[in-house]
Amino acid sequence: MLGILFNEKECKELDYVLRKELDEMLLDLGDSRLDGEIKQAITRRYRIVFRMFARIATPRELSRYALRVKHNQQ
Repeated sequence: MLGILFNEKECKELDYVLRKELDEMLLDLGDSRLDGEIKQAITRRYRIVFRMFARIATPRELSRYALRVKHNQQ
């Protein structure tokens, strides 16, 4: 585990960077031209970045970026 101290301005910048990265990955996940392996890699990375964002975001902000889980219906 690694601990880092940020001042208020740095926290806002981190928030901005993480939001932009999450937005970009959501766009990529919605792109039908990408195959399954690429989407799986993006999803794994998305979960890591989302957990980072969860440490500084409010629950309302998090709900915007929560991935919808697909359930296999049989």
